[in-house]
Amino acid sequence: MPTKNLTDLFCERVKPPASGRAEYFDANFGGLALRVTDSGHKSFSVHYRMNGKLRRYTLGQFPAMKPAQARREASAVLELARAGADPTAAKKALRYTRPPEADTFKAIAEDYLARHMAKNTAAATFVEAKRTLDCDVLPKWGARPIATITRRDVIELIDGISGRGARIQANRVQARLRAMFNWAVEKGRLDVSPMEGMKLTTKERPRDRALSDSEIRWLWAAIDEVGWPFGGLTKLLLLTAQRRDEVAGMEWSEIDLDKRTWTLPREKAKNNRVHEIQLSEAAISVLESLPRIGTRYVFTTTGDVPIAGFSRAKRRIDAAMITARRKELSLVGPDSEHRKMRGLPNRSLPVDVPNWTFHDLRRTAATGMARLNIAPHVVDKVLNHVSGTIRGVAAVYNRFDYLNERRQALDLWGRFVIGLTQSALPIVVALRA
Repeated sequence: MPTKNLTDLFCERVKPPASGRAEYFDANFGGLALRVTDSGHKSFSVHYRMNGKLRRYTLGQFPAMKPAQARREASAVLELARAGADPTAAKKALRYTRPPEADTFKAIAEDYLARHMAKNTAAATFVEAKRTLDCDVLPKWGARPIATITRRDVIELIDGISGRGARIQANRVQARLRAMFNWAVEKGRLDVSPMEGMKLTTKERPRDRALSDSEIRWLWAAIDEVGWPFGGLTKLLLLTAQRRDEVAGMEWSEIDLDKRTWTLPREKAKNNRVHEIQLSEAAISVLESLPRIGTRYVFTTTGDVPIAGFSRAKRRIDAAMITARRKELSLVGPDSEHRKMRGLPNRSLPVDVPNWTFHDLRRTAATGMARLNIAPHVVDKVLNHVSGTIRGVAAVYNRFDYLNERRQALDLWGRFVIGLTQSALPIVVALRA
């Protein structure tokens, strides 16, 4: 068997054999080996003797387990063997005595969320991970022992999500499952991840959708028609350029109307950092017009929890946008005066609203501020982007927050939106030849 210096770089670059498997023993730790299969799976193991017989103990898979950790685990296994206890038998006994329910997918998913996600990720990321598992995975696998879940099971689950048209969500589920299975392997709850080497199902392309000036006018008229609570929320999404769930979870205690600021706590921000949002006069006007239900949440119908039901609200807004567009194009009836005055035939123009999402309002605001000659690094600060136009060494040393510039940017954008939504259509006057 070949002997190699098992470094992170070697383990990453070593190629699978044409068939079967290959083992590379560590030159720096006797008995430790990296096994590579023709499918690309890589795992660490340690070889030891028990009663004169050579035995192999699987430690974990690469890259979830690194060579340094593998050496520590191997040292513990060999110490146990030198003491006269068979590590393999001890491992099997531990599995036998563990209650079956502790090995179910649901139990390990709950441990993963509580012991890893809750401690190491932002609250928004935790909520999204929990929602992904609760909605798309636990109904199918919850009661199954995690060790019985195969690669084929994963493929069928992901293909099913993609097949219903949710291809991006299929990628999100796949990424979350990969992270969870790797965590289970690292914690000794699973020997091998069934997703090792599995590529994402769908190639993603970043959205570039931003609403036009006309669409902003239709949207504003539509949300005035829809009213509370999604009307005000949608206006603030456009005026503040913040994320949907951040605005939906806004609390009155986070807002200082005198200073015209909204402070987003670290646990609510996607990047796990406190973010101060400067509120324009337009945003303040929206907030002051909102009814107060309870004392905590700004957007709530119960006083206890933030609002939900965005899909249903989006359909209502779309329908109201179509009506607003018809009015602006003067297509309410077949005898349109505007069309007659322009000498156009009396036929309807398309009135479908182009597809958009709530997140597109954030991009619309960023694009609008760029049109108003706001510096890119200021827009990045408004959006609370960690990696933006200031990168590398500059990002490490430039800790300036550009608070005044951010306020000026949002004030300018707010005035632009209000001016746009209050502008009247040009009046067409018929002139004699």
